[in-house]
Amino acid sequence: AMRAADDPSSASAVVSSSSSSLPPSWSAWLAHTNTALRRDDVSRALRPVDASDSPQTYSARERTLARWLGDDDDLGESADAHDVASAVRVFSGNDYLGLGAHERVRRAAATAAGRYGCGPRSSALVCGYTSAHRALEVALAALSETEECVLFPTGYAANSTTLPALCDGEDACIFSDALNHASIVDGCRLAKQNGARVYTFGHGDYDALERLLAKTRRGTRCVVVSDSLFSMDGDYADVERLAALKVKYGFLLVLDEAHATLVCGARGGGLAQARGRCADVDVHVGTLSKAIGAHGGFVACSREMKRFLVSRARGQMFSTALPAPVVAAALESLRVFADEPERRVKLWSNIDRFNAALATSPSVHMAPLTSPIGSLIIGESRDALAVSAALLRLGFHVPAIRPPTVPRGASRLRVALSAAHTDADIDALAQAIIHTVTTAIQPSPGAMNFLASKL
Repeated sequence: AMRAADDPSSASAVVSSSSSSLPPSWSAWLAHTNTALRRDDVSRALRPVDASDSPQTYSARERTLARWLGDDDDLGESADAHDVASAVRVFSGNDYLGLGAHERVRRAAATAAGRYGCGPRSSALVCGYTSAHRALEVALAALSETEECVLFPTGYAANSTTLPALCDGEDACIFSDALNHASIVDGCRLAKQNGARVYTFGHGDYDALERLLAKTRRGTRCVVVSDSLFSMDGDYADVERLAALKVKYGFLLVLDEAHATLVCGARGGGLAQARGRCADVDVHVGTLSKAIGAHGGFVACSREMKRFLVSRARGQMFSTALPAPVVAAALESLRVFADEPERRVKLWSNIDRFNAALATSPSVHMAPLTSPIGSLIIGESRDALAVSAALLRLGFHVPAIRPPTVPRGASRLRVALSAAHTDADIDALAQAIIHTVTTAIQPSPGAMNFLASKL
């Protein structure tokens, strides 16, 4: 029988796992590093919220809001207090079509949970891959106009393990846009450890990319990887230019469509589909956790590429397969998307409405949105946090994005719009931004120069 002292749920086990049991050298290192993170304004906190049946609102408890507004430390413990909660309108999520809380999607997930629980708990290569997983892969391959598709536990895992699988030696070379997502950056780092060479070109600087490609020796297996819709600035890769360079230099093109899936393209396949370039992309990386409103990642590709990835992409090989309710939710989301095209019409209508509302104010220096994502460049981290807090007091969650996610001096508010937002939501946010920026903090000169480079 297990002794009480061995029971991981016992109080003694909790005490023994505390930081006080760490070796002195590690305790000192953690204390020093966490102090430096706070000093440099890059320390992070968890802000617990309670979901609602509406994708554009959630509630936050009084103690959570107090710590949030004060930019105080919180590792989630503010949710332990059972105090009053306030509703907050969400302009921070990635549920661009409001499908995450759609009645049909919830019902599909609930039905699958009731029938199967979480489903087989194993990797796809053992016994975790079901007919439902196959149906989702087939649907995603059709969406992306590819032969096949491989599911991953997250979009992060798809990028961070596909790249090192493809580029596993000194004969491989990766060229990556400077503003690519962290999952691509980490995938490049892992590939570099395997011997691949990695080059970063300036954001959207395809002339610089071509100069790098031209210097690459013959026989090198080259990969060019880029986000299609960039998650911070909301701008797009030039897929046509990338396709032309691919014809000239013969590289493998990897495009991360995470933020563009269901947002762009005639059938929702993403930016490559919108530009008529699906066939020019060799590896379409995507996520189920944004516009699809579920969870997980995928790679849409050729049959031969899938054969390779299921044998070499460690994020897929050694991860438990997606739970049955998640797969059911994703499949139903794709069906709802096909049945309700008005959702995407509403999203783009909200983007136009938001742009028109901000255009009336000369004090708000924000580039017009060309996607659901927009950035209000503030400058310093503390100033961005102050403006975000002021909006939170008015009932809007518009997060401050700080280094290392963005360059120093370019801290910003990241606005994310959804089809779930009403006209009244959009108008209220625009007025709140105008009021807050006008009465609080004007962007710094450095931020203005950064913004000018984007316009």
